[in-house]
Amino acid sequence: MKAPVIVAIDGPSGAGKSTVAKMVARSLGVPYIDTGAMYRAVGLAAREAGIGLPITEPEAVARLAESLSIEIETGPEMRVVLDGRDVTEAIRASEISRYASAVSAIPDVRRRLVAEQRRLAGGRGGVMEGRDIGTKVFPGTPHKFFLTASLPVRAERRAAELASRGRRQPYAEVLAEMEKRDRDDRTRSESPLTCDESYVVVDSTGREAAAVAGEIERRVRGAG
Repeated sequence: MKAPVIVAIDGPSGAGKSTVAKMVARSLGVPYIDTGAMYRAVGLAAREAGIGLPITEPEAVARLAESLSIEIETGPEMRVVLDGRDVTEAIRASEISRYASAVSAIPDVRRRLVAEQRRLAGGRGGVMEGRDIGTKVFPGTPHKFFLTASLPVRAERRAAELASRGRRQPYAEVLAEMEKRDRDDRTRSESPLTCDESYVVVDSTGREAAAVAGEIERRVRGAG
């Protein structure tokens, strides 16, 4: 592979982006960068600062985001460090998912984090997953994939993920939250989740993650 290679994997929540992106990054020998974790980190900081939902003062959240130090450590296991504190597990709480969705709709927060994401991948390249990697962060990369799956399957995956972390949540609640997240992601004014003709659409419904990752890796290598 010619360096730096940037692989953009966008798609809705629960499509398997994190799992697949990690596999692709490992195969290509480049860092894995979970951009959604950065929004979750800002959401966690907002919650800890006493900011409630719905967010009524987006300017305060934007100022908070500017003040934060958010580091993505791309070792064997990705770690998220917020102001020197490892928050890798804390940001996966269901409530923080709601905060992440809310803060990601604030234009100044997105602009701040997009700049950081470009810095992270600009030197060594990377496999980046999120909602707007191929549209806003690295629109020029030739390696753009839109990973999706049916809503029920995505909700099942998220419920299982939460259970594995000791945070069990009824499937119906997970499904309702995911429907709202999908709606919010697609209708927000700043960097909505979209899929145009520049993407290769990959449906992971009924497929093993390794098979999906293998398809993406082959396409990336085939494109040079």
